[in-house]
Amino acid sequence: MRLTALFFIASLAFAAHAGPGDTIKAYPAEQVAPDTWVITGPLGEPSVENQGFMNNPAWIIAGDQVIVIDPGSSVQAGRMVVKAIQKTTGLPVTAVYNTHVHGDHWLGNQAILEAWPKAVFIAHPDMIAKAKAGEAESWVKLMSNLTQGYTDGTRAEIPTLATTDGMVSKHGNRSFKIHSSNDAHSKTDIMIEVDNGVLFTGDNVLNQRVARMDDGTFMGNIKAIDRALTLPVKVVVPGHGKPGSPAIMKAQRDYFQTLFDAVKVEYDAGKSDFEMKPEVVKKLTAFQKWHGFDTAVGKQISLAVLEIEQQ
Repeated sequence: MRLTALFFIASLAFAAHAGPGDTIKAYPAEQVAPDTWVITGPLGEPSVENQGFMNNPAWIIAGDQVIVIDPGSSVQAGRMVVKAIQKTTGLPVTAVYNTHVHGDHWLGNQAILEAWPKAVFIAHPDMIAKAKAGEAESWVKLMSNLTQGYTDGTRAEIPTLATTDGMVSKHGNRSFKIHSSNDAHSKTDIMIEVDNGVLFTGDNVLNQRVARMDDGTFMGNIKAIDRALTLPVKVVVPGHGKPGSPAIMKAQRDYFQTLFDAVKVEYDAGKSDFEMKPEVVKKLTAFQKWHGFDTAVGKQISLAVLEIEQQ
């Protein structure tokens, strides 16, 4: 019995560390629009259990080439995405868009380069600057810590091509339009509108998951969503959670606006963040089943107070 227990513990320790060329377990790819596939990552934070993977990598077949959006949180996750792409097409990946600086979305760039060395990487100019200034290495270390070393071997391949707001790029037979902001989820965010009616929002919009807002602003995020709601898109791919209709964006906007307005009312009444929490939570009844609500709402109230004080 003791030997069995020791073997089990040893096997868990071994499983926590990826070997050379290792790949996370496969997740299914779903075709959400013509020539467009998405792998919906699990909800939750990066962990040993999910091998650090929890975003929504996607790719679009654009005539004679493939364009990738956010290939994942590590080289191991990126390799899973590469294999999924290769199951859908033999065409090469020529470009990758990274929606923002948070590494759970783009540290998979390394795997794309392993498979397609000529691919180019595109992002918000502030994403590139912040990644170079230390965010990239911070995320590499964070992913390693959260997965107990599973993502070790990941190297930050920082994008080199900067977007501009409203920029339209032609890749193969598809056009990709950039909608960027500097005051939304991470202050380094782009949303990518493809001419087949699909919008990739990055973490400006999540589906039934409470967003981390430490690096952004509520009002800036609301403004970005308001802009997105005017676009003629049919399918929305959020940064986390299942793809769906533009109703996803409306729900995310409603959450932010309801929370911010409720905090403002209580702040104007002279309450501190912890004093106002019960009343704010009551007004968020419609969102209380969202993943992470109970653990995140207190922090979000505090962040909203800080934002109000800076107005």
